[in-house]
Parts: sequence; structure tokens; C-alpha cells
Amino acid sequence: MNSSSGSSVQLGCQWMLSNSMWCIPRVTAICPATVVLPEPEVPTTMTLFIFCIGFLGYLDLPYIMWFKKEIMALALIFQTTVPLFALIFLGFLARQRSVLEEGDERVFSSYLYYIGLPALLIIDLSEILFTGETLRYMALNLVPLMIMGAGVVLVGYLTGLERGLWFLSIIVASFGNLGFYGLAFVRFAYDSLEAERLAALSVSSINTLGFIITLILLETFVSDTSRAYLLRKIVSSLSTNPLILSIVLGVSLSLLGVEIPTPLSSGLHMIASSVAPVAIFMLGVSIYGKEYDNLVEAALISSIRLLVLPSVTFIVSRSFGFSVLETSVMVVMYGSPLALSMIILSQRYGFEERRIASVLLVSSLLSGLTMNLWVLAVEAFL
Repeated sequence: MNSSSGSSVQLGCQWMLSNSMWCIPRVTAICPATVVLPEPEVPTTMTLFIFCIGFLGYLDLPYIMWFKKEIMALALIFQTTVPLFALIFLGFLARQRSVLEEGDERVFSSYLYYIGLPALLIIDLSEILFTGETLRYMALNLVPLMIMGAGVVLVGYLTGLERGLWFLSIIVASFGNLGFYGLAFVRFAYDSLEAERLAALSVSSINTLGFIITLILLETFVSDTSRAYLLRKIVSSLSTNPLILSIVLGVSLSLLGVEIPTPLSSGLHMIASSVAPVAIFMLGVSIYGKEYDNLVEAALISSIRLLVLPSVTFIVSRSFGFSVLETSVMVVMYGSPLALSMIILSQRYGFEERRIASVLLVSSLLSGLTMNLWVLAVEAFL
């Protein structure tokens, strides 16, 4: 057999191997030297386990469905709680071991406040198509805040609550850590661009109103200022707040149909992706070295944000017919802990510094559990 015929045989063997399994015995007889059959793989224990789980996943038996739900619940808890608490612990450890010194957290805070979160809000809001439904979602995000705020005001008035504790309860209900902790949780829990954009819409509406309410209460607590002065103070604070400015810019770009150039957009996305880990790490750094008093009272105050407010939010969201994802994100954002910036504001205004530190500690640690439970509760009831 010459070289051309040999090549033809080899080509024929290759064609039969790639197109017909029944040709294998014939091929081995014609050109045994050129064909090497693969050895059958012995399935490992892990392969068999995965196959069984995958097979059971197609069954609709009640106990199988229960098992699937339990596995999904555990996966969600590990997916969110483990990275959150790992980053908090690393931040705390870095401060304890003097890797970071007192005051170093201000560097992280400045990065998040002036660079990271503005970049995230600008890029997310600019890529959202603002329709009637979008604006409706943003507006209805404010309903639980207004209901809860009015409820706390009424309870405080009827019970004669101490003025400082009364104001603190209203602030806890109004000003949550949506921008740092809430967005980080949404990123870890959902890994979805749609969920992140819904969270950005929630931050835009809820945090703006919450910041205004908090500023009014702090200014009123310090001194009985005139309405004109208070209005000027609020306008001045809002006009220089980088988060408010980034919200306005992002929404304006979307409404005007301006597309951010790809090189700049890529850079903003890279900065935005750093917000979640840096924010949670900074939380661990911040809670080290503070003086904490009456943690039981702090837990009761924290329950306003962790339990009561998400319950109100769930009822409101279902009343207005929100989807499962919209409801889940909205409940999670309202269930986030007290805003980290309250540490700075309490020092600046001399307002309940120890109480705020205690509430921040308790709400930040417990929210890692309660926010997961709220996600599971929403999925279970809807």
C-alpha cells in the first residue's frame, strides 16, 4: 500500500470514528495501530453523589422538594453570611493587631463616600431605563419609611419617651446602611445585575429621604433653630453630598440618553465592584475600640430595623403587587443595619454617641442572620 492509500485509510478511520460508533470494530480491524480506544472512566464517589442529587432534583416528591429547599437555604446562608462575617472579622483583626491604627478607617470611609459608592450609583443608574414602572418603584420604596416613621413618632409621643431615645428610634427607622451593607448583601446573595440596579434605586429614594429626616432631627436636638435656617442647612448639605450628586448625575445621564464611553464605563464598573468588600471590611475596623453600653437596649432599638421595618415593607410591597425579586430586594434594603455614618454624625452633633455605637454593633452583627431569614421568608411566602 503506497503513501496515498495509507493516508486515505487513516482519513477513513478518523471519519468513521467521529461519525459512527458501530464502525469501531471494523476500524480496529483495518488500522489497529492508529486507533486507541479510551479506557472507561470509573465514576468516583463524588460523581455518583452529584448524579444522584441531580436525578432527585427532577422528582417532585414532597420530601425531595423539602430537601431541595433546605439545601438552597443553606447555600444562601453560606453565600452571604460567610463572606460578610469573614470581612468583618478581618477588619476587626487588622485593627486589633495594629495593622491599621486608630483613624485609618477614615481612609476607607472617604474612598467609599467620595469615590466607590458614587461610581456605583452613577454607572448603575445611568444604565437603567427610567419608565413609569421604575419611577413608581422608587416612589413606593418610600411608603414603608413614612409609615414606620409616623408610627415611631406616635408611640414616642403617647408613651412620653425620653427625647434622646425618641429621636434615636426615629433615626434608626429612617437612616439605614443601604449604600454599603445593603448593596453588599444584595451582591453576595443574588449575583444579579437586575437585583443590583433595584438596590441602587432603593438607595436613591430611601437614603435621600432618610438623610433629610436625620439631619432635621440632629439639628433640632442641638438647638431649636428657625425653619429658614434649617431649610438652608438641608439644601446646603444636599447640594454638597457626593451621594446625592451622583444620584442626580446618574439619573440625568439615563433620562438624556447619554451613554458613558466604554473605557470610562469599564473603570466605573471596576471601582463599583470594590464597594462591597471594602465597606464590610471597614465595618470590622470601625467597631473595634468603641465603648458599648446596654446591649440589651441596643438590641431592642435595632429590632426596629431588623424585624419591624422589614415586616411593614413586606406587607406594603405585596399590597402594590411587586415581583418576588423586587419584594426581596426592598425588604433586604430596609432590613440593613443602622448607617455607619451615624458614628461621625453623633460625634459632630454630640448626640447619643454610646447608644449609637451599641446599636451599630448589634444591628450590624445580627443583620447578617436576619437579612438571610427575610430572603428565605419572602421566597417561602410568595
